[in-house]
Amino acid sequence: MTPLVHRSAAELAGLIRRREVSSDEVLRAHLDRMDEVNPRINAVVARATERALAEAAAADAALARGDEVGPLHGVPFTIKDCIDTEGVVTTWGTAGRVGHVPDADATVVARLRGAGGILMGKTNIPELAMSYDTDNAVYGPTLNPYDPERSPGGSSGGAAAAVAAGLSPLDIGSDTAGSIRIPAHFCGIAGLKPTAGRVSRAGSSGWRASHIEQFTQVGPLARTVADLALVLPLICGPDGVDPALSPVPLGRPDDVPLAGLRVGVFGENGVDAADGATLDALDAAGRALTEGGAIVSPAAPPGLDRLPDVVSRIIVGDGGWWMARLLDEVGTGASTFGTFPLRPPLSAEDYVLLLEDRERLKADLLAFMAGYDLLLCPVTAGPALPLGAAGTAARPPGFTFTHPFNLPGWPVAVVRCGTSPDGLPIGLQIVARPWREDVALAAAAALEADLGGWQPPAIAAER
Repeated sequence: MTPLVHRSAAELAGLIRRREVSSDEVLRAHLDRMDEVNPRINAVVARATERALAEAAAADAALARGDEVGPLHGVPFTIKDCIDTEGVVTTWGTAGRVGHVPDADATVVARLRGAGGILMGKTNIPELAMSYDTDNAVYGPTLNPYDPERSPGGSSGGAAAAVAAGLSPLDIGSDTAGSIRIPAHFCGIAGLKPTAGRVSRAGSSGWRASHIEQFTQVGPLARTVADLALVLPLICGPDGVDPALSPVPLGRPDDVPLAGLRVGVFGENGVDAADGATLDALDAAGRALTEGGAIVSPAAPPGLDRLPDVVSRIIVGDGGWWMARLLDEVGTGASTFGTFPLRPPLSAEDYVLLLEDRERLKADLLAFMAGYDLLLCPVTAGPALPLGAAGTAARPPGFTFTHPFNLPGWPVAVVRCGTSPDGLPIGLQIVARPWREDVALAAAAALEADLGGWQPPAIAAER
């Protein structure tokens, strides 16, 4: 029998709803799992144990009374530490917020709890969620559960490691340049960066950083694509707080036929090229989609070599003043921010030209996608890097595949499609047109079914 800590959120919700297992049992199984495994990977950095136990007891009592319940009733979850949680410490990984306890939940947290979910802890991030390694002076580094000498990625590295190792069935991450997708890839799980304007950013650290919030999307991390599809409708839609949200209807992945989908595949972008194992995974994924009836061909959008630089120039175009202001606000020593030094800002003329260039690139991407329903490409050029290798570099070598899709805000799903010679997971990006998360998730589910998806790491298999 599959252990509770390896079950999906959807499976756990069904077991609890049918009263085959109690919410209390599910929660305690995950808390015990944290006791056993978390000291070895440092993914969960704060807990809400007593409150969670009380909420689990209340969830079981509600079922006993025959109350109507939500789709996540009694299911525990964790939340990335740059997303506010009422009554639970939220440090953003920086010393200036060590004692900060928000008095309100971020929109996504409130919606998960409103659906019956039970918050049981917070997961680690790099300082202010600004690195591809998950390490900070408050909690230290998070280790990859497939290899403790490897990085889990960043900035949602604690979330991905916790989900991969069975400490939590689901988490919520944020993604400005790959921070959901890279950890999902490095840790062999499923992740979704939704369309910009789909899910509220209110209550997350990116919400406070005006220069980068235009690139930031908030979305789920889980072991199965079905769980991404379960969670997305619960957290999306206008909240009366985030002004960028749009009430665009959400499609159902189950209603999307794979047959006839036009898929463009590329393994290099003019800056980086995928390694052999990643290319093998791309080939396997392309064959799987073809066998499902999709029309798969080599194709890459224009401007991929320029897009990462445009994103970086916009972020630092003010000379780094926005970062200095944020650091002053949180009171940190800012030792990790060598990539955001104060420098001469762009002139008004150069900045306007940069924004015009951004819009041309976005228009070119849209025109290209008129001929495709999906793109299939690497997340990074290879599997998880050695711990600390990414450092605070704005773009470590091999990390330019994710940036282009934050600029236009397109939806991207990630699912494991292969394994490196060292036994490390290899995830791929499935990129869809704006607002077509249903298409990305449908293809991701097909790849998961054909190629295996999440597989328990050795640390997760130990009992």
